[in-house]
Amino acid sequence: MVVPRLIERKRDGAALGGDEWRALISHYAAGRVPDYQMAALCMAVVFRGLEPAELVALTDAMRDSGASLPRGTGTLPRIDKHSTGGVGDTTSLILAPLLAACGVAVPMMSGRGLGHTGGTLDKLESIPGFRTALTLEEAARQLDAIGVVMLGQTEEIAPADRRLYALRDVTGTVESIPLIAASIMSKKLAESLDGLVLDVKVGSGAFLPGIDRARQLARTMVALGARAGCPTVAVLTAMDRPLAAAAGNALEVREAIAALRGERDDALMSVTLALGVEMLRLAGIATDDATARARLRAAIASGAALERFAEMVRWQGGDPAVIDQPDRLPTAPVVLPVPAGRAGVLPPLPPRALGAVVTLLGGGRRLHTDTIDPAVGLVTCAPSGARVEAADPVFLVHARDAADAEAAVAALGEVLQAVWEDGGTLLPLVLDRITTADLPSTGALT
Repeated sequence: MVVPRLIERKRDGAALGGDEWRALISHYAAGRVPDYQMAALCMAVVFRGLEPAELVALTDAMRDSGASLPRGTGTLPRIDKHSTGGVGDTTSLILAPLLAACGVAVPMMSGRGLGHTGGTLDKLESIPGFRTALTLEEAARQLDAIGVVMLGQTEEIAPADRRLYALRDVTGTVESIPLIAASIMSKKLAESLDGLVLDVKVGSGAFLPGIDRARQLARTMVALGARAGCPTVAVLTAMDRPLAAAAGNALEVREAIAALRGERDDALMSVTLALGVEMLRLAGIATDDATARARLRAAIASGAALERFAEMVRWQGGDPAVIDQPDRLPTAPVVLPVPAGRAGVLPPLPPRALGAVVTLLGGGRRLHTDTIDPAVGLVTCAPSGARVEAADPVFLVHARDAADAEAAVAALGEVLQAVWEDGGTLLPLVLDRITTADLPSTGALT
């Protein structure tokens, strides 16, 4: 295989054959293709895109570079959910145990935070002792036993994608729809799913802020799922403000526990329930939205969803006492309020800017190798659209020390000043729903 010739052909707008993609990914996963050549090819894809057959071949090759999650002995429908990421997006922590309590097997493979976005694995690992580095055998055994497992991508699952994603992250080749779609779907298809729900974010805090690009990504992934025999639904949801009040790892676990107790009825729960409805319908447990929503609410009201969360924590080595004693979670020693600064209806709060403040506090990563502080972050006291007085606190900063707290307060003061000057209107929480019925007759693998 002469990799420079492949790069040149893609650079010049030609398509590579399926066998060429499969061989290339196989060699790359084995370390026989250097990163600098793969980076050049990815940049060519950013500018030239992929033909439908190329996208299918790339997705399949990355999926097949590793093992698949065994089906085991369980007979429950196996459904997962994936989010394209955002700030205060705590839906995964709520949905996985909630759906398990409704009779769905949920093998949720998640990632770590990077840049302004939070990561489900980091949130879970703020629970003392919680293990996310499970083998596929361990994951399958837990899934059979309690119907839910939340783990990180291991070397067993799509190792070629794991290596390629890390490369794309540092070479400016993340924001390519074919590469994003192949990366997400190769991992999800390796979970041996009966159905998949995609939460595709739209707005200023999303990786693809515009709704047209978000729809294109959604259609591409729905088409890939359908082609692989995995029924897939995409829901476009707003990320023009933080979804939840908390942003920061242990703070978001606290919020998820409160939601599972039935103590939240806000934007976070609205989106969580919308996604849960789709998951129950794909599982065949409900045939209409009203029935699905009632079943989800009943699982919360009965305590079954919270108990399933506690079971998952126990199985994965965590301290289940955090369920009843959230103060056992890491707690920041310094908490400072940030006042609104003026009276009025609070405009949309920019997720990227708030995520950057969490990173400033040490709660997020600039590089994959950074160590995070699970205790720090911020809590929004007044959501976008609320009426506030000038002295009302909009945020509570949770910091490791006074210096970090004061720096975060200053940064958030600047954010609020800009927000008041710029104004803006909020997007609907749920903007669109895309299924195979919404795909063009020629498909959407472009």
